[in-house]
Amino acid sequence: MLTTITEGILCCLTGKAASLVLPLESSEPSDGFEFVEVKPGRVLRVRHIIPERPMVTEEQVASKQKTDRNDDDVEGSPEEDNESNIGSSVHCKRKITVYRNGQLVIENLGDILHSEILQCQDGDLEPCSTVEVELADYKEMPSSPDPNSALPQVHSPLGEHKPAPPPRRRRRKPKRTVQIDSKRVISSCKGTHSDVALFFVHGVGGSLDIWGSQLDFFSRLGYDVIAPDLAGHGASTAPHIAAAYTFYALAEDLRAIFKRYSRKRNILIGHSYGVSFCTFLAHEYPDLVHKVVMINGGGPTALEPSLCSIFQLPSCVLHCLTPCLAWSFLKAGFARQGAKEKQLLKQGNAFNVSPFVLRAMMSGQYWPEGDEVYHAELTVPILLVHGMCDKFVPMDEDQRMAEILLFAFLKVIEEGSHMVMMECPDTVNTLLHEFFLWEPDMSRKDSSKTDTALTDSLHTLKINKPVDK
Repeated sequence: MLTTITEGILCCLTGKAASLVLPLESSEPSDGFEFVEVKPGRVLRVRHIIPERPMVTEEQVASKQKTDRNDDDVEGSPEEDNESNIGSSVHCKRKITVYRNGQLVIENLGDILHSEILQCQDGDLEPCSTVEVELADYKEMPSSPDPNSALPQVHSPLGEHKPAPPPRRRRRKPKRTVQIDSKRVISSCKGTHSDVALFFVHGVGGSLDIWGSQLDFFSRLGYDVIAPDLAGHGASTAPHIAAAYTFYALAEDLRAIFKRYSRKRNILIGHSYGVSFCTFLAHEYPDLVHKVVMINGGGPTALEPSLCSIFQLPSCVLHCLTPCLAWSFLKAGFARQGAKEKQLLKQGNAFNVSPFVLRAMMSGQYWPEGDEVYHAELTVPILLVHGMCDKFVPMDEDQRMAEILLFAFLKVIEEGSHMVMMECPDTVNTLLHEFFLWEPDMSRKDSSKTDTALTDSLHTLKINKPVDK
């Protein structure tokens, strides 16, 4: 503690941070670590594990193609056969209307949510629905006169009192209208599929090491896994300039990583602040992003840094407060604060960034485009994972996210907190794997049997109910 305070005083006197990022032990190439220069002088550490698959010769490929052509001639057209092998094609159609009084009305018009795919717990199909919520970015304004208010009295020439006619209700004019009408093919993603890649994105103060259990689990199943360190985190370079840690700068880094390692079908898994980057990539590359997992990501609101946060203090002051901040993170990020959790925090290299990087990351969370409408435009299937004991992200924020998103499942882990993937790795791995393998059954409308592993979480979707701010 005394050393930390001394270094903080020297930081104030010299105007330089004591250290940009704590060093990590060098990794052997066999561990799957790579260093990618996304920009000149901006290098990110990436762990890329490529599964071992049997080599396929050209003769085997030609023989397989010939067999497939023969099967197509017997069973049906190639287009129908390929579509049945790829997955189910679903119709994504919705109308998003934003009014000036702060209302957001989402009309689900297609068959994506409630006609052919999702079922209630009693097995009955839900009709197409409308979601109506209040935008957090607008002030509440009355859209129409109160019908219970007293009507003004009009005095006639004969002295008789007659009630005035009710005022005409003005027809609300929408401020913005978004139409979505597209088809999406959703299929099961197995580790044996060579066109599937998993991307893991950590949040503020973390590193790719927090995904250790997930990377080992899914790489053993044959998945191609990619996990980068954000700038200033883990073993990536830490530029000493605040502009290097804005949302847009980090998003462009991840765009470069995604374009470098992406396959035909990609699944994004984000935690906390990393969820925002997964949302950005899913919005930018709808044809490449197949599914998304959001772990304790919060509500679908635009990002804006808090001006009254402790992270707005000078870097030298934050350096002195590092032990207190680390203890607070341990207390709020884990459901329990025992020796096991402390060891997980150390092994995961979490909250192991310099005060300058921490301050710049928190101050750079400015993303006005990422509002409710931005999230409502996503048509990719999304799994929301929330730790019940999370003290950073309230439960109602993930519930609001489930209401806004077109195609979302919400799963709550009671024994988990903010770092649920480290606390409950087996539960999270099983849940993620079931979601990767999940494929909508379009024949369900003719059958009362439910064959999806995620149906037990559908009760968290609140449809046809307004959301209170």
